[in-house]
This record gives sequence, C-alpha cells and structure tokens, in this order.
Amino acid sequence: MAVHIRLARAGTKKKPFYRVVVTDQRSPRGGRFLENIGTFDPAKEMKATEGKTPLHIDEERLAHWVGRGAQPSETLGQLIKASKKAAAAAATK
Repeated sequence: MAVHIRLARAGTKKKPFYRVVVTDQRSPRGGRFLENIGTFDPAKEMKATEGKTPLHIDEERLAHWVGRGAQPSETLGQLIKASKKAAAAAATK
C-alpha cells in the first residue's frame, strides 16, 4: 500500500477549502483517509511579511508520516516549501 499526503477538497462550489490528509494512493480525492493533518484555505492571502500562510499543518505528524515513507503530492510539496520560506522570511525580520 503506497501512502500519500495530499489535498482533499471540501467547501462549496467556487469556494474551495482543502484538508491535508494522509491516504492510500488508490483512494479518490475526497474519499477515505488515514489521518487529517492540516488545512489549506486558498481564499486567504499569503502574507509573507507576517509569516502567515493559508496552509496549517501539524509538523510533528507530517514528519511522522514522511518518516514512515509517505510521499507528499507535488502540489502539497510546493505549498509546504512556500510556507517554510514565508516563515523563514518573517523570522529574519
């Protein structure tokens, strides 16, 4: 069983909201998941100056699942990278 960390869409039409979930690769986008480890709200603006991003992830659980071989999706990987970059920029100011 290949385990992936990816976004599961929620919310309403034209107002998306995503959950960051750990799931079996074969499950559909909005289907069953093993664990919900965070959220992503694209409606909120990324505020790099304040270090606030629309992505909220339990870093401890993310590290746990990555340590067990789970792979983040390409999109989630880019979001995590941008989030860390914004946090680092805010920490230096």
